[in-house]
Amino acid sequence: MSTATTTSHDTGQTTANRTTTQPINTPTTQLERSAANRLRTTMAAVRLAFTWLGVRKTLAPEQRATAARAFHADRELLSASKLILDTKNPAYRVVAAVRSEASSHWRTVTLPFPEAGIRLLPQNSLGMFATTMQTYRERLQESARELAAQYDTIKSEAERRLGTLFNASDYPSTLDGLFDLEVSYPTIEPPNYLMALHPDVFQQEQARVRERFESAVELAEQAFATELQRLTGHLAERLTGLHDGQPKVFRDSAVENLRDFFERFRRLNIRSSPELDMLVEEAQQVITGIEPQQLRDSVRLRQMVARDFEQIQASVGEMLVDRPRRNILRRGNVGGAV
Repeated sequence: MSTATTTSHDTGQTTANRTTTQPINTPTTQLERSAANRLRTTMAAVRLAFTWLGVRKTLAPEQRATAARAFHADRELLSASKLILDTKNPAYRVVAAVRSEASSHWRTVTLPFPEAGIRLLPQNSLGMFATTMQTYRERLQESARELAAQYDTIKSEAERRLGTLFNASDYPSTLDGLFDLEVSYPTIEPPNYLMALHPDVFQQEQARVRERFESAVELAEQAFATELQRLTGHLAERLTGLHDGQPKVFRDSAVENLRDFFERFRRLNIRSSPELDMLVEEAQQVITGIEPQQLRDSVRLRQMVARDFEQIQASVGEMLVDRPRRNILRRGNVGGAV
C-alpha cells in the first residue's frame, strides 16, 4: 500500500490537479514589455515538488459516527481526522525542516510566475541552484533514513496515543522512498513543430506565453514592493514603539533581513519600475553604514531612521494602490506562483 504523493512544496496537494486561467488583459507599457522580454530570454522555469508521507487520515465512517453521537451531531455534517504520526517527534521535525529550507531557498533565488508551481530562475544561476538542491535532497534522504530507524517506536507510540482510532493499515510497511524532492525545468515556450503544423495555433501560444511573462513582471514588482513595505514598516514600528514605557527591543535580523532584501532585489531586479527602483535605493541609503547597536544606543538615530522608513512605507503603499494590475487568477493547487 502506498501512502506517498508527489506534492507542491507548500500546499500538500497532488500536482496533477494544477490548472490556471488566462490573465485579464490590461495595457502594457514599453518598459514592461522590455522587462518581460528580458525575463523570457534570461530566465529558466523551475518547479520544486516533494514526495511526502501523508500524516493525517480521515476517520473511518463508524469512528465519525461515534464522534457525532458524542456531540449529538449529524454525522454527514461532521468532518474529522487523526494524526497517524507525531509531527513533533524530533526525527520528523528534522525531515520537515529540510523541506522548509529547500522550499525557502527555491523561493529566495527565483521570481514568481503565473503558472501553478513554477518560478523563474536566472539561467546563469542554474548550475549553483542544481548543486544546492541536490544537497538538500541528500539531506532530506539522510534525515528520512534516521526517521525510518525510529519508525517502529513511533508507530508504537501512535498506537498508545490513538487508542481505538489506531489502524495498522494506515501505516506503510517501510518509509523507503516516501520522503524525497524533485526539481524539474518545464518548457513553457510553444513547441517549434507547431509553427510548421499549425501556424495559427503557434501564434496563439506565442501570445499566451507573452502574456504570462508580462504578468510575471507585475507579480515580481508586487512581490518586491510588498516585501519592502513589510520590512520597512516592521523596523519603523520596532524603532518607535514602546513597551512598558521603554523602547521596544528589536533583533539584529530586522536590519539583516532588509540587507538580504536589497541583495536579492539587486540580483533579481527586472528593471520594470523606476519608481520601485528609487524607493529601494532610498531605503538602502537610509540604513547604509548603520549597525543595529547604533540604533539601540541613539534615540535620535532611531527617530530619523523610523521617520524615513515610515515615509518609504507610505510611498510603497501608494504605488501598490495606484498601479493598475491584471487580475491574475489561479485555480487548483498553486505551488509557488507568488
